[in-house]
Amino acid sequence: MRVAFDTADPSLAAAAWSRVAEPGDATAGMLVRAVGATAALDWVLAATGPAAERPAVDGLLERLAVPAARRSALGRRLLGGLARWAPRLDGLDPRRELSVLRSLGGCLLLPGQPGWPRGADLLGDAAPFCLWFRGGRDGPADWDAALARSVALVGARASTDYGTRVASDLAAGLVDRRFAVVSGGAYGIDAAAHRGALAAGGTTVAVMAGGVDRLYPAGNRDLLERVLAEGGAVVSEVPPGSMPSRTRFLQRNRVIAAVSGATVVVEAAWRSGSLSTAAHAARLNRPVGAVPGPITSMASAGCHRLMREHAAVCVTDADEVAELAGAIGDDVAPERGAPARPTDGLAGVARSVYDALPLRSPAGLDSLARSAGVGPREVLSGLGELEARGLVSRTTAGWRRHAGQA
Repeated sequence: MRVAFDTADPSLAAAAWSRVAEPGDATAGMLVRAVGATAALDWVLAATGPAAERPAVDGLLERLAVPAARRSALGRRLLGGLARWAPRLDGLDPRRELSVLRSLGGCLLLPGQPGWPRGADLLGDAAPFCLWFRGGRDGPADWDAALARSVALVGARASTDYGTRVASDLAAGLVDRRFAVVSGGAYGIDAAAHRGALAAGGTTVAVMAGGVDRLYPAGNRDLLERVLAEGGAVVSEVPPGSMPSRTRFLQRNRVIAAVSGATVVVEAAWRSGSLSTAAHAARLNRPVGAVPGPITSMASAGCHRLMREHAAVCVTDADEVAELAGAIGDDVAPERGAPARPTDGLAGVARSVYDALPLRSPAGLDSLARSAGVGPREVLSGLGELEARGLVSRTTAGWRRHAGQA
């Protein structure tokens, strides 16, 4: 089969693969990683047709010196791939999509080129062939650097007021700590995360499940336009004109997890799609956090599940998220604790005597000895320590606690 464009052009070949293969197609990724996008596309074009498939597969396996034990399974994978890819070859011409992208002020990012997020390479055979990019204050040049210190905030579309507020507060707090905020541009938690980052004057990135020419969902179009206007970015691994689908939403989540330094699920029901983002992050050995909610709230059941079953770290504010995602030693959350009490550190006889003192009325030595279960000499020793701490005083009626001490 012939096509109207130059398949030897790496940009055109990568763009073509983003149209031919669905996101996350590991067979296509394996082929491209093995021989390169241009050679892989030429092979598919030459292999199209019932009579050409088997010889082409056998020839490729021979060329790649695949061990005999693996040839049968790998051959079946490649034949299955050809069956998926062939219907999309007719009329294939990525120059049209690239023209649309340029008209929007965007550009195509290729693996290894400036701006390519290195985290995407961790996806291996499931890595994107390219990324269709819009935005950035200086284009894509500084995008990888921004993502080097980033957190993905994800969660339910049908978020509660609690989840929306927490997502916005976390995003703003992370911006204050010089993190970029990554999310998916959807309703609910995603939108709240983007808004929080923008409100704090920070960088936010929306990873789309459809083409970057169709800011989806339509109800968030103004928000996504604002992301672009204020130096953020909108990116996708599928070309302009591509429609989002459930499968593409789930595959999009792996990109969010890969390009971000950590993933935090802010609010999610038991079977929320955002849990897949956390699962991808865990498989990539990226930190995963979850925000707790009321135990009676089904909207937080997925977060509780992550903490119970998948070792997600419980995070409750931006300091804790920064510690999860940041540099070791540089982003440590401040120590927290209950307010100090005058009685902190009391132990032994002093503690027993103090507990034996009535809250309001004074008590004599014998009464305290009986209540505390210690001898009079020990009571006197304990009272001496308590008096030195300013916790008790002696009156004509006996010993009593100072007002306000507990």
